Amino acid sequence: MRSTLYLKFILIYIAFGFLSIFTVATLGSTLLATNLETKIGGELYKEANLMGKEYLPGFFTNTLSLNDTQVQLNGLTAYLHADVWITDRNGKLLLSSHSNPSTSSPAQITDFNPAEAGNEQYLIGNYHNYFSEEMITVIAPVTQGFYTKGYILIHKSYSDLTETKDSILNVVYITLLVIYILSFSILLGLHFFIYRPLRKITEAAKQYASGNLDHEIHINTDDEVGYLSASLNYMSNQLKDMNSYQKKFIANVSHDFRSPLTSIKGYVNAIADGTIPVEMYDKYLNIILFETERLTDLTQDLLTLNEFDTKELLLDKSSFDIHEIIRTTAISFEGRCTAKKISIELLFASKTIFVYADKRKIQQVLYNLLDNAVKFSNADSSIYVETTEHGGKVFVSVKDAGIGIPKKSINQIWERFYKTDLSRGKDKKGTGLGLAIVKEIINAHGESINVISTEGVGTEFIFSLSKK
Repeated sequence: MRSTLYLKFILIYIAFGFLSIFTVATLGSTLLATNLETKIGGELYKEANLMGKEYLPGFFTNTLSLNDTQVQLNGLTAYLHADVWITDRNGKLLLSSHSNPSTSSPAQITDFNPAEAGNEQYLIGNYHNYFSEEMITVIAPVTQGFYTKGYILIHKSYSDLTETKDSILNVVYITLLVIYILSFSILLGLHFFIYRPLRKITEAAKQYASGNLDHEIHINTDDEVGYLSASLNYMSNQLKDMNSYQKKFIANVSHDFRSPLTSIKGYVNAIADGTIPVEMYDKYLNIILFETERLTDLTQDLLTLNEFDTKELLLDKSSFDIHEIIRTTAISFEGRCTAKKISIELLFASKTIFVYADKRKIQQVLYNLLDNAVKFSNADSSIYVETTEHGGKVFVSVKDAGIGIPKKSINQIWERFYKTDLSRGKDKKGTGLGLAIVKEIINAHGESINVISTEGVGTEFIFSLSKK
């Protein structure tokens, strides 16, 4: 960008300046000169015709004295800053008035032709070489009735037109210079408010592409560029969190896979080399089976979470009785509850409550919550599953009287692979993914789930569903 975009701005700015000056100096000068010629020639011709019709006929009829006529010509000369000649029909000079005292006039105009201007109102030139410079000359007849008595010629120096043109062009040049300076402020604005922020954003993109996610864009403006930089900063933070989560995720998966695999490998080797006697095979084969089931559960949970991560989870919503699902799920824990002398109490608000949700996913939620409740409940205790209705919602509560969750861990239990120290000591089979799956399923339904827990007293999970 440094060698292209910024250079283009500078080159365009310089080219704009040169083209503007060139255009004014050539096209503008030509157009202005042509316009001034037409305007001044027209004004001179108008004045000449006015004199020829209104004042000078009296000179030829002797009703206007020579002195009075000369006064009129001198006044016209001063007004127009031009030489004025009066001739007869043959070009013989009768009277003249000069704007410059050093200028002389001929007694007889050689090859006099009053129609030599043709269709134009004026002539440009030194008029039969009587002038040392270019003049604008107009010729108008002096008429009385329908009879031409003579002619009036007005000669105005072309340098007057040039001076007028130059004075106008000077104003244009000054205005153009001011505009050019003002446009430079626009260029500075583009530099500071667009180019420099874009450079920072481009540099940040390079840093992110090279893996440096700690790079931060320092642009604090309330415009689109500021919004873009804030979005990129947010993106980098999200990528950092994702990168950190990915590393943590891989470490946790590796840890949870390595432990059972190490155990399986050790026992299989011990059986193979005869370290474990034949009569102990059943015991250690059951341990191997337990670790295999643990790996199967972990793999299944990872596949379930992958459905959410890849956005491929499609909820198959239908209307069903939530109480029926609760009963069916609770029955599946009968064996484990009997072994630990735990009872599951069902407290229903009514005989049936129909909800609109994905039946299989909600059953998985109930299973995971009851699994945790049974896992962390003390012996000879009860687990309560209760339903209530409020505001078009059905609330399902799973409450145990177990070991509870430490206060510092409440906000972390939804994280994948997170296990409190108590849960690790209490149960080695858990994958740390059950509650993460529960949270994802409930969120996918657009509902919420909350937890209330006191360490040493028990834990209660409450989630909502839409009532049919």
